[in-house]
Amino acid sequence: MSNASVEGFVNDRFAAVRDVFANNLASGADIGASFSVTLAGETVVDLWGGFADEARNRPWAKDTIVNVYSTTKTMTALTALILADRGELDFDAPVARYWPEFAANGKEGVKVSHLMSHSAGLSGWRETIAKDDLYNWDKVTGLLAAQEPFWEAGTAAGYHAVTQGYLVGEVVRRITGRSLGTVFREEIAEPLGADFHIGLPASEDDRVADLVPPPPGAGISAVAEASLSANMANNPGIDVLATRTRAWRGAEIPAAGGTGNARSVALVQSILANGGVAGGRRFLSEAGCRKALELQIEGIDLVLGIPVRYGLGFGLQGGLVPLPNSSCMYWGGYGGSIVIIDMESRTCIAYVMNRMEGTTSGDMRGFSLAMAAWQALAS
Repeated sequence: MSNASVEGFVNDRFAAVRDVFANNLASGADIGASFSVTLAGETVVDLWGGFADEARNRPWAKDTIVNVYSTTKTMTALTALILADRGELDFDAPVARYWPEFAANGKEGVKVSHLMSHSAGLSGWRETIAKDDLYNWDKVTGLLAAQEPFWEAGTAAGYHAVTQGYLVGEVVRRITGRSLGTVFREEIAEPLGADFHIGLPASEDDRVADLVPPPPGAGISAVAEASLSANMANNPGIDVLATRTRAWRGAEIPAAGGTGNARSVALVQSILANGGVAGGRRFLSEAGCRKALELQIEGIDLVLGIPVRYGLGFGLQGGLVPLPNSSCMYWGGYGGSIVIIDMESRTCIAYVMNRMEGTTSGDMRGFSLAMAAWQALAS
């Protein structure tokens, strides 16, 4: 097989989006990908195409799913926002209110909001850990609870690339008695019928596309030199091929281990884009959605080395990423996946793929599709 076909549909108004998507596949910028747009809760773009493997033997099908790395963080954030909207979680409370052991080593004043905004000073582990430790929830959360922060919480942002999911996830577990992946599945994915998983059942393995690592010298580890960046990238090292294993897929790694496609990402995050309602069901209040837009911290990220503006679990307008208005927020995953939520136009845009670039939060493939969608919205 060699010719990549584009499947799915676009609302007539969004015809130009299909052309951009097809060009990405034809040029080799994408091997396989999916792209979806919802508007006021209705799906107006749902495209997929290409191949699920580097050898181009398996077509990317309607129900193909793939690891989306840090786009998973938006699912973890939404789960926390729903608990907060119910009054079960207070973002201004100390983490130790819910997780007493966390107060160790001067962290009694660290707030849940600091975890949500990458400003808790826990961007990585001080103790050297192995890759397999990522599958040991109690070990990695226990180490984070015990360690001293790298910087004073709330004074600076530093991307918590892998740790954020364990930190927020443990708070969720202490409150609900259930793992983050279980709460997400029971409270969000299953009611919506969304094919997104934090902890993928083995029964779904045959639908997963293979992630193709970035070119040599272009990955996260290759660009991480500063001490905090190196710690994030190399303790433990990031092994893209691990995403093809049952251990990775089955584990709950709520900052990086989620598996889905653009349709499921857009469907889930249309909850926030549409004022708390999706599939005819209210998940949280409009005010609870807008809580995510509240600026927590801004400046140069100590880990990424770029200007950032973080809300509660999302990047906000005004960092490096061009967004149309101040009611927009986004996050993306290592390699190129991205979701953009626009509360003003009630739009959600999602892109996932398997050929990875060396970027941590989206690249021009996803942005070119988003720009085509925005142009269609403006027409």
